[in-house]
Amino acid sequence: MKIFKFGGASVKDAAGVRNVFDVLQKVGYEEVLLVVSAMGKTTNALEEVIKHYFEKSPKLSASIQEVKKYHNQILLDLFEDESHEVFYDVNEHFADFEYFVRSNKSPNYNFVYDQIVSYGEIISTTIVSHYMNYKGIQSQWIDVRNYIKTDNNYRDANVDWEITQKAISKIAKKKQLFVTQGFLGSDENGFTTTLGREGSDYTAAIFAYCLNAESVTIWKDVPGVMNADPRYFENATLLNQISYREAIELAFYGASVIHPKTLQPLQRKEIPLYVKSFVNPLLPGTSVSKGEDLEPKLPCFIVKKGQLLLSLSSIDFSFIMEENISEIFGLLHKYKIKVSLIQNSAISFSVCVEDKYNHFNELVKVLSKKFKVTYNENVSLYTVRHFDEKAMKMVEKDKNVLLRQMSRETLQVVTKE
Repeated sequence: MKIFKFGGASVKDAAGVRNVFDVLQKVGYEEVLLVVSAMGKTTNALEEVIKHYFEKSPKLSASIQEVKKYHNQILLDLFEDESHEVFYDVNEHFADFEYFVRSNKSPNYNFVYDQIVSYGEIISTTIVSHYMNYKGIQSQWIDVRNYIKTDNNYRDANVDWEITQKAISKIAKKKQLFVTQGFLGSDENGFTTTLGREGSDYTAAIFAYCLNAESVTIWKDVPGVMNADPRYFENATLLNQISYREAIELAFYGASVIHPKTLQPLQRKEIPLYVKSFVNPLLPGTSVSKGEDLEPKLPCFIVKKGQLLLSLSSIDFSFIMEENISEIFGLLHKYKIKVSLIQNSAISFSVCVEDKYNHFNELVKVLSKKFKVTYNENVSLYTVRHFDEKAMKMVEKDKNVLLRQMSRETLQVVTKE
């Protein structure tokens, strides 16, 4: 079986859904499992719904209607007959969604988040599956929550691999097109969980691992993996081949093309991952597999915006020793602050971090009791793998460099622009 993943940009409108059908016609669809994300910016729109829900805002109803209107327009563009069963199925999902919003009693933000945002994927896959059948490609819609089982760490759930493997193996011998949701799972009580933002790639890898798949293909609006984000760097070049190890390094440092958790299960079974263009599906794209680290061998540039540079120093000028560092990391873990870079000297300790859950101010209050704390907000972290002199000059040009760190292969620079 082959696993294909289509992200939100590929199904953002009716033309996108039609293009998914065209891609399958060109590259084949027998023994394919299709993992599909929420359409366009639906996840962001549902996050607005959640915001209004917790604020008890009068805008709540209007924000839900916006999501319904967006999907209804796509339905009307795709299906000529409004009596088609897809309209009924989508309305049923929206009815469930609105019932949850009305009846939920849980004050747990992360729990509520997962129950609400999941409707983006549920509805998008319902539309895609119905459209495939409508156009003559027989497909079976499956609810991923019956297959990927997790703990109840809402918004960043951990997969129970043993139960998941048993569930997924049931579809292994069926030779047809399956359509399922990315990003989602469910806990032991049947409540929806999510696998972390951009977790649809990870979903594809989980299915690939459990089905011993031939390959995973992530279909994107770019020709493959580039050595730099074209939004920030000129002359970005397509990478033809990346080893698993190198791809994991790039993902760790924040390369946005491949989700950090996606690669480990694929590497364990040496299942190749392809990143290809849904605009030109017959082009080779990028292969992430066993083999050469990088081809062509070029510096790879990664930038993470909106970071925080936190610096701690001892109040009494004593050394910052192992026990201090252990305590600092314990607090970073407690407040779910993601660390991207570390640098320490005898009496100071600096970290560049990402405040995904908005806990940074609480952390600073706690740290201020023991350390002198300074920080810079909204800094950029540039990482260059396989850097050279030219690459170093390029990332530092016309920028205020706050921190620089080099190893044999990697340069990291924190800047305030």
